[in-house]
Amino acid sequence: MLSQKIKTVCLDFDETAFIKYIDKNVSDKEFSKRIDVFADAFELYLPKSYEENIKTFEQILGDELKQESGMFSLGWWLWPVGRYVERRGIKNAEVSLNFIKELTKRFTGEFAIRPLLANKPKETMKIVEKWSKDENVHVRRLSSEGMQISLPWSKKIYIAIDEFEKYKVILTNLKNDKSKFVQKSVGNNLNDLYKEFPKKASEIIEEWKKDNPTKETMWIINHGLRSTKKNKL
Repeated sequence: MLSQKIKTVCLDFDETAFIKYIDKNVSDKEFSKRIDVFADAFELYLPKSYEENIKTFEQILGDELKQESGMFSLGWWLWPVGRYVERRGIKNAEVSLNFIKELTKRFTGEFAIRPLLANKPKETMKIVEKWSKDENVHVRRLSSEGMQISLPWSKKIYIAIDEFEKYKVILTNLKNDKSKFVQKSVGNNLNDLYKEFPKKASEIIEEWKKDNPTKETMWIINHGLRSTKKNKL
């Protein structure tokens, strides 16, 4: 299915070789390594530059998700595309960030953005701050999710500490978000931060509590403190 989508917009794509390579290499591997095989195949058989390949991917993304759910049940086939950007995105941060914003409206960009946060933190955080005010719930959620210290299936990053003031601004922009999808992500951010840097997490929480907190803010705070409550039991 993926190769057919690519072939419709990239006529010199060797669909047969792409499929044969994946068929030969994917069967004995666990999930994450299977995704790597697809990304390897992109490297081998997509005939153009990174920037041109991203244009190809843009043309096959399809419709945006109309609801909060569905990134993995409907957008699952975009896993390899996200991995390709995760691997190569640092080559052109502007192109990558623009694409990640569109990708996350159909799948998720939380993995693809992490190398950019780690290697181009200031440039990337400026864009992420804009995303925290976006009208699209998936983009707002990504502005939080990508910064999480211990994101499942991903290496730890410490952008929360390295760019703490900007990090705090982004979470504060989201503290009254009506979407539970976004609230959970912000709470998870605070939970991770509290585990490793409790003073930093407390600084954010105390500022929020002094600012006439809404029910959304209090839900996020409670979700962010859930690990500390478990430890007291």
